[in-house]
Amino acid sequence: MTDKTRDEHRVNERYAWVPMVESGGRPLYQAIADAIAADTANGRLRPGDRLPPQRWLAERMAVNFSTVARAYAEAQRRGLIESRVGRGSFIPTGAQPQPVAASPDGGGDMTMNLPPEPDDPALVERLRQGIARIAQGQDPRVLLRYQDFGGTALDRAAGAQWLSGRLPGVTADQLVVCPGAQGALLALFTLLARPGDCVCCEALTYPGVRALAAHLGVTLLGLPMDADGIDPDAFARACRERRPRALYVTPTLHNPTTLVMPEDRRRALLDIARKSGVPIVEDDAYGALPREAPPSFAVLGSDITYHVAGLSKCLGAGLRIAYLKGPDGRARAELVAALRATSLMASPVTAALASAWIADGTAADLLEAIRGECRHRHELVQACLPAGSCLARPDAFHVWLPLPRPWRQLGFVLHLKEQGVDVVAGDYFAASPAAPEGVRLSIGGRLGQAQLRHALTIVGAALGRAPSLVPMPV
Repeated sequence: MTDKTRDEHRVNERYAWVPMVESGGRPLYQAIADAIAADTANGRLRPGDRLPPQRWLAERMAVNFSTVARAYAEAQRRGLIESRVGRGSFIPTGAQPQPVAASPDGGGDMTMNLPPEPDDPALVERLRQGIARIAQGQDPRVLLRYQDFGGTALDRAAGAQWLSGRLPGVTADQLVVCPGAQGALLALFTLLARPGDCVCCEALTYPGVRALAAHLGVTLLGLPMDADGIDPDAFARACRERRPRALYVTPTLHNPTTLVMPEDRRRALLDIARKSGVPIVEDDAYGALPREAPPSFAVLGSDITYHVAGLSKCLGAGLRIAYLKGPDGRARAELVAALRATSLMASPVTAALASAWIADGTAADLLEAIRGECRHRHELVQACLPAGSCLARPDAFHVWLPLPRPWRQLGFVLHLKEQGVDVVAGDYFAASPAAPEGVRLSIGGRLGQAQLRHALTIVGAALGRAPSLVPMPV
């Protein structure tokens, strides 16, 4: 027997337990945690037994280390194991804690910024019936044809109805129907800027615009922000020195900080933009959510504002429809041409569904249900995270969490991931080298309230610990 074989034999003898897993469609980390529970129940693992080190087990099972780390974190959450700093993970001795059920759907994905899904059976049935009526109410072949570029008269009228509370007096002939806000922004950027041109934006901005600008070769200039939004002096200086082709801004429930820009700051930026001849692109992705908000840029400065209002962030991510309003009729014609060049048109089926839900009140009722659920989830945020630790609003389904020193984004994100919670690092939103250390927590989507409470509790616990006190894997 060679020295290497002898060493491998000693290791295998010391760490005899290796889980026998069949995922059955579950995430592998949950299957490993389930195996710990099963082997404890059948006596294969006994109180006081030490589990193999995570890296050794990952190599033995030929899986990623992060999978085993997440499995041990899940097992500890359920009370199946206990970790002792510097010694490893053990099956608890003495009175066994009551196991906690596995979290469905992984339990802690807070990366995608989606509206919370309604759980009202009556509302869900209305959504189902609305979809059915689209197929029953008209010749389906019509929905398979090319439509009017920029949207049919019916779809634009529905858009005007939807926007009437935020854009008083808006008419159907002022709107362009687009295949989602991203499609609208792509058309706008191709219209307003060329490769090498500069577009100003907030220091933290929508990642979709970062990707879009990189794809088109447009430079994003992130401007410093304070508690009210973009610093007007910084914008004025950028207009003098960089001659930007546009200012892109998300003034209501800003992503990721939830900031709502007050009216006086909006007017200050508009004055600078108008004097400098810089059009404003207002991304009103979350504008329908607050019951009250300052007037939009499109109301305060309709002569220089392009207003984009999508449905995906206020009703559902799969509803890829957005309404785009330009400063005047000429701008609308140019937008229709840009839209034809970039994405041709919005899906007639999706546009018809959006129009039907707006016309019969389903969209308004769905929005109201989402608002109510946002308020409940905001209460969970307040209960689970330390007071004053985050920026959150009752109307929003995302939270901005500035990190206390000495935490840094990467370490904090990786630590949460080991506990089964996924969040987005602030660098993902950074359009400026001076972006602050922080993470965004998305509290909507498929996460149920129990899952969200569990995930937020883990985040809150992490905030109370210095990185040096976080147990290292063994």
